[in-house]
Amino acid sequence: MGAIPTQREIVSRATGAPAHLAGASVQECARARVTLLGSSLAPGAARAMVRAALADWSALGLPGTDQLTEHLAADALVAVSELVTNAVVHAGTDVEVVCRLEQTGTLVVEVTDHHPSRAPRSGDQETPQETPEYGRGLRLVAALAEAWGITYRPGTKTVWARLRAAGAEAAETTEAAEEADAVRIAARTEADTVWTVARTEADAVWTEADTVWTAARTEAYAEERDPRFTGSPDGPPPEHESGPGRRGVRDREWLGRGALSFLAEASDLLAGQLDEDLVASLTGQLIVPRLADWCAVWLEDESLGRGAWSDAPGAVVGARLGGVWHGSESHIEELRRALEKDPPRPRDPWRSGPVAHPWPGEALGPDGVHGAALAYRLVAGGRPLGTLVIGRTGTAGFPDEITGLVEDLSRRVALAIGAARQYARQATISAVLQRGLLPGAVAEIPGVRSALVYEPCDKGGPSGDFYDLFPAGDGRWCFAVGDVQGKGPEAAVVIGLARPWLRLLAREEYGVPEVLDRLNQLLLDDATEAADAAARALVAAGGPPVAPGDGPQTRFLSLLYGELVPHDGGVRCTLASAGHPLPLLLGPDGAVRTVAEPQTLLGVVEDATYTSETFELCSGDTLLCVTDGVTERRSGSRQFDDGDGLAMALAGCAGLDAGLVAERIRRLVHEFGARPPEDDLALLVLQAE
Repeated sequence: MGAIPTQREIVSRATGAPAHLAGASVQECARARVTLLGSSLAPGAARAMVRAALADWSALGLPGTDQLTEHLAADALVAVSELVTNAVVHAGTDVEVVCRLEQTGTLVVEVTDHHPSRAPRSGDQETPQETPEYGRGLRLVAALAEAWGITYRPGTKTVWARLRAAGAEAAETTEAAEEADAVRIAARTEADTVWTVARTEADAVWTEADTVWTAARTEAYAEERDPRFTGSPDGPPPEHESGPGRRGVRDREWLGRGALSFLAEASDLLAGQLDEDLVASLTGQLIVPRLADWCAVWLEDESLGRGAWSDAPGAVVGARLGGVWHGSESHIEELRRALEKDPPRPRDPWRSGPVAHPWPGEALGPDGVHGAALAYRLVAGGRPLGTLVIGRTGTAGFPDEITGLVEDLSRRVALAIGAARQYARQATISAVLQRGLLPGAVAEIPGVRSALVYEPCDKGGPSGDFYDLFPAGDGRWCFAVGDVQGKGPEAAVVIGLARPWLRLLAREEYGVPEVLDRLNQLLLDDATEAADAAARALVAAGGPPVAPGDGPQTRFLSLLYGELVPHDGGVRCTLASAGHPLPLLLGPDGAVRTVAEPQTLLGVVEDATYTSETFELCSGDTLLCVTDGVTERRSGSRQFDDGDGLAMALAGCAGLDAGLVAERIRRLVHEFGARPPEDDLALLVLQAE
């Protein structure tokens, strides 16, 4: 990889330190400093300096080190990593990093640019038209994180972050805090005692209630299977023993005891179900046999909308029988056939209340020739979704209490079906959108083997990472690996702009730098148009004008883009990195090096000019391109690329083919942390044969 020229100094002092440290602040007790030249390894070197300094200070027992918690150290590493990444990697600036420890345990991280007025470095000569903006990276950090400070001195510019220790409060508040803690502990102890007593009494009451309820359920279960109340081969039971008689009394007893709890349990059971057929199945299990002898749920084709009604009054077109349930499984198939011949025809498709439904004839056998059936429309959000049909054998009608309870249940069923359909629509849209944002197939390049790993973190929506590998004509192939700030629909919009434009510009024979120049301007123009449109819409609606910076924000895009041209001696590769993790090249001997220079993110700087690097992919050479889901994979406060972690992992892949290299890097990334990755992961391997 090549060493980075650095200058590192760690200074420690306590009260009464030697005079040569007199330039430090009064409260400062330790300082560490490192000078970093522009390179992709600079963030890792800065983090290593901070870790070493914290370890040295703790070993010396300096004032304030007792306040250095693991959380504070992690915050310091994140702060220095962000500052150096944006200043060095994205803008190519040489910086000086200082980490200071105060006696209160507060850490101060400073990144200083000593050449804020010079033009950015690049691999090529600077053009006379470039505007001097050497501090570009630090200005970007300051704009995105207003909580950090900026200090200007003659010829220098410093961006700093001050991280206060949890125990840095003034000493005079300690006694008050301890007293408050004592009061809280006493109050909590008293509350726990009261709660324990109350909970014990409540448990006793609920135990007694459960005993009564169990006995009642046992009695009801026995009565439901008593031949006197369920009918017999000799004909329907007497009126005083069934229908509005004994069965009606049993219904009222059950409704008085458990109707409310039944609805509550039904709501909990139906809520969160993501499949409409499962909702229909659960509905049948809730109703049969407690409220009805049989039940059926019709589901309508939502895509037909209001056109789902034929000329016949109430006739439903495109409805399907979602499920049929009966207390006796032997009658289900015959009942299904009878119901399919006579679908529900409600007079008013928007009415949810019950209407009479034809009895299904002799489908229920000799004991079920007579009975009553009701149909309930399932309506949610102003849209008819289906029909619920219930039936009772050997009775002329349903008690009002039952019809009201089923009507309440039908509303909950309709809401659950509507939610399940909404989820299904969203899942379908996300899947279609995800497929549209990625290439259908990866192109095959003569003389080059390729392998790809793509793992979006959110399986239900568009990812912020994308890739492409496509022919550009005239013996050229182009590849891209990108990462959009953010996820979901907003990221999909940027990818939907970037990927087609990359292909179009490549096939129009634009070179790598020109493609990035034009894509950068496209993203900026699109953000400006979106902000203007939002402002006009707000003013037209009577709202106040949108202030600069309050409208839609630019979506930053990091991109690694390259062009491959196979020839007799190997493959010529031209590529450029715009704010993206730099690609690594693995030689047959196991040596690893970077093959691009860091440049600014796309969609950030107006009129940015990008440069490219060209090199040869010789036989056995392997090019690795990744997104930050690989380099920034976390394990506690450590990242996968700390200490050139990715380069060392790639060096261990010497001699493997492209597919095995991709799989090994993927496995190492997953094994680096105990938890699954929390960011999207994309990885492209190109290997010359």
